[in-house]
Amino acid sequence: QVQLVESGGGLVQTGGSLRLSCAASGSSLSSYAMGWYRQAPGKQRELVATVDSGGSINLTDSVKGRFTISRDNAKNTVYLQMNSLKPEDTAVYYCNAALRIFRSTVHYWGQGTQVTVSS
Repeated sequence: QVQLVESGGGLVQTGGSLRLSCAASGSSLSSYAMGWYRQAPGKQRELVATVDSGGSINLTDSVKGRFTISRDNAKNTVYLQMNSLKPEDTAVYYCNAALRIFRSTVHYWGQGTQVTVSS
């Protein structure tokens, strides 16, 4: 069982920066694909960024050039550096850990952290 705890959210002005952290316990994250998702009010949860166990990164188009994702397996932590924030980035951000086991994938989620970007 993996427990994920996000931190680093808050209120920031347009153009500002925030760094989200996701600390894991219960298992080493080294074999997991890690991701950040977000959910704005009235909208579905969407993928923001992922980094797999080999370090390959995927970013959704709307955050390319502004956000970066990284992982520190020694600290069992994943980060989302968010720069040049826009009001449309306002959402609850969730950390996800995914592990493929045979033909299925096990997912773990954090409780979420609120990011609010004021205009």
